[in-house]
Parts: sequence; C-alpha cells; structure tokens
Amino acid sequence: MLISFFEEFPDKNNIEKLKIVKGKTNLFLAARSLKEFYEVKKNVKDKSKVERWVYWPILEKKEGYWISPFSRRQALLRIFKELEGENEAVMLDLELPTTKNIWLYAFQCLNFGLNKRLIKEFIDNYKGDIYLAEYYPESAGQETILRMLGLHYNSKKVKVVKMMYHSLHPFKESFVKKQLKQGVKEWGDNYMAAYGTIAKGISGTEKILSAKQLERDLNLATQVRIKEVIIFRLGGLNKEYARIIGKFS
Repeated sequence: MLISFFEEFPDKNNIEKLKIVKGKTNLFLAARSLKEFYEVKKNVKDKSKVERWVYWPILEKKEGYWISPFSRRQALLRIFKELEGENEAVMLDLELPTTKNIWLYAFQCLNFGLNKRLIKEFIDNYKGDIYLAEYYPESAGQETILRMLGLHYNSKKVKVVKMMYHSLHPFKESFVKKQLKQGVKEWGDNYMAAYGTIAKGISGTEKILSAKQLERDLNLATQVRIKEVIIFRLGGLNKEYARIIGKFS
C-alpha cells in the first residue's frame, strides 16, 4: 500500500520530515499559485523519496481558502486560468468556507451556479490527473447533498480522497470499514482514504491522532485493499508514526 502525505505548510522544517519517510511516497503540497508550488518543489533537497508531486491550490482566507462554489469567483478563475495547458497532478480540496469567511455564503450566492459549473468544467477538461479531497459521506442522502453543494463530482477520471480523520470524528470501526468497502467498490483504485490528523492544520484546533489509532486505520485500509492512503500531514511525522507506517508501506 502506498502511503502518501499532505503538507499544508510546506516550509523547510516540515519538508525535512521526508528524511524519516520509509519507502516511496506521493506528496501533496499546498500553495497559493502554481509558481509557488514549483518554488517549494525546487527547494526540496532530497527528492528521491517522492514518487509524485501534487499541487494543492489554496486561496486566501477571505476568498474561502478551500475550493467550493461559494469561493470567491475571481479566485477560482485565477487558479484555473494558471492551470490552462498544464498537466501537473492537482488536488482540489472541496470544503465549505464556513470557518474562513462565512460572509461568502451571502456574497457568492448569485455566483453559486456559475462557480459550480466552472469547477465541473475544469474537472472535465483538465489534461492532468485530478484528486478531489471530499468530506466523508454518512449515507447516500448525504452524498447527494454534497453533489448539490458542488463538493462531490461523479467523474470517472478523478481520484476521490475521502477525509476519514479519526482524531476529529469518533468513527466506529464498522462505519469506517463499510465506507472504505463502498468506496473501493464504486471507484476501485481511484479511491483513497485520508487519515489524521497527526499535526494541526489551518484551523489550529485539530486534535492529534494517536499512533495506535493510526495503526488501526491503516490495518482497515489493508483489509479492504486500498491502494493508497494519504496522511495529514507530513510535518507531524515522528519516529513512532514512521515505525507504524513502515509496517504497511
């Protein structure tokens, strides 16, 4: 199983954690532009462990930070315009702007349909691989709601990443296993789970996943034969986490 990492804050200290990664990995780097992504990538001294680099575009907080039909339209246009003609692997982090700029629900409501269409057209037409990081669904009904909100897109060309952060949600093991099985059944090798969090993110309030829970999560992924999981985030990696990850990678 390939074990990859998100890095929301790709500074020198966080990127240096690659030193304790065992085996190959994919690295999802957050950046506010493709230029910034390339700059971070260029400054990584030891690139030998990274099998694939994935550009994770983020917006300014006032623009919504994550990608959704409620994000500021000009920000979405800016991000997608710079990717025209590119084939770099890209991950769209599909989340609502509630905690970053709640006023966007009012300011962008008239643009909702246009923005949703803009995101879909990018997904349909982009030449490179696309990963979609999505909220986990609790039911078929919730997935329908996510689709209506422009946070889930039924496209066979994408790789679907479901955020199953056990440190943030008290998932039962049976629920997680059921979700993973359903995801593999529907998407096959294009389905992956995101685990964590082993370090705080942009909110700064995230609880940290225990090493034992990470081991249980990875074991579940192995049982249902998921090809790749992604851990949030590289900067939280330590020797204990690395030891457990080494059992599965």
